[in-house]
Amino acid sequence: MKDKLNNPFVIIGDIPEPYFCDRNKETELIIRSVTNEGNIVLMSPRRMGKSRLVKHIFKQQQIKEHYLTFYVDLLHTSSIKEFAYTFGKVVFDQLKTRNEKMLKSLVLALKSLAGTFGFDPITGLPTFTLEMGRVQSPEYTIQEIFSWLELSNTPCIVCFDEFQRISNYQDNKHGEVEALLRSIIQHLRNVNFIFSGSERHLLSEMFFSAAKPFYNSADLLNLQPLHVDVYYKFAQSWMQHYDKTLDPVAFKYYYDTLDGTTYYLQKLMHEAFIDCHSGDVCDRELLDRTFEIMLEEAQENVSKLLSILTEQQKCALYAIALEGKAEKVLSAAFIKKHAISSTSSMQSALKKLIELEFLTANGNTYCVSDVMMRLCIINRILRLTSI
Repeated sequence: MKDKLNNPFVIIGDIPEPYFCDRNKETELIIRSVTNEGNIVLMSPRRMGKSRLVKHIFKQQQIKEHYLTFYVDLLHTSSIKEFAYTFGKVVFDQLKTRNEKMLKSLVLALKSLAGTFGFDPITGLPTFTLEMGRVQSPEYTIQEIFSWLELSNTPCIVCFDEFQRISNYQDNKHGEVEALLRSIIQHLRNVNFIFSGSERHLLSEMFFSAAKPFYNSADLLNLQPLHVDVYYKFAQSWMQHYDKTLDPVAFKYYYDTLDGTTYYLQKLMHEAFIDCHSGDVCDRELLDRTFEIMLEEAQENVSKLLSILTEQQKCALYAIALEGKAEKVLSAAFIKKHAISSTSSMQSALKKLIELEFLTANGNTYCVSDVMMRLCIINRILRLTSI
């Protein structure tokens, strides 16, 4: 095989096509939508592979040959100014590697940022020297970027990852940012969108509440875990390719333990692949050792995250972690069972934990957003109770 990897279970960077596991139906559905003047909301828990799926779609022949594609990660943005900066930089960087003529036309179109571009003395190409403080009129900058995309001779697909972040922007208290973006996007005919995110309650409210600007403006795709048989077949085929064997019962145990979460399964197999030598079986004992190391690595980060919580917030988080999927969390029975001080303190804790994205709410059901955090918390509780 061309460009054969030392480890077929890729966990860093883009995944080369032969090492990408399935998602054929989801790929077909999304491509069908965005190539037929449709927009889509891609929703799933964290670490389920949304970002990798989008990048996989952007590499498909029918997309990369006929569309300009832009992947904009909004996770660390907190204002419309940061949105404009991040969006502008992604568009500029993408065109820089693709088309010199397009790049120069973009620079001319971004009049609100005219003073932030220079030119490379060797290549003669524009250079992007934008600093956050120079974005003085982000609304105009965003409008200019979208206008350029709309007038491009090549149709465009834009993915805004963690799109729900805009609902918590400091300048979106009354929905101003959502209204601005919707007012621009609804008139575009040359640009289609993938709105991706991991906070179900926020995305659902944004796109399926009649009071919100983005109401009914995109189809919904809930990204589910890869089926256990699908991922096992993928993992076993690569193990066999390197003269190794994956025990199906041991794999199934950790698939269930990790709730089928794509990234953590991939990491488990990545590390186990290293320790499983040619001719050997990757069995339960080997996977146990691998998982213990993963758990220890995660514990330090989880401890830092937990240190910012109050005692009552920790009590609420621990209670929900122990339950797995917790219902009726404000009932007297739940409060008593988990020794929470009061219903009001539980309500307050839930609000903060959801805001911090430690918890995910699906209707009246709550769970810890990150399965590895939940497992670390359970491990922590077990250690404390055994002392």
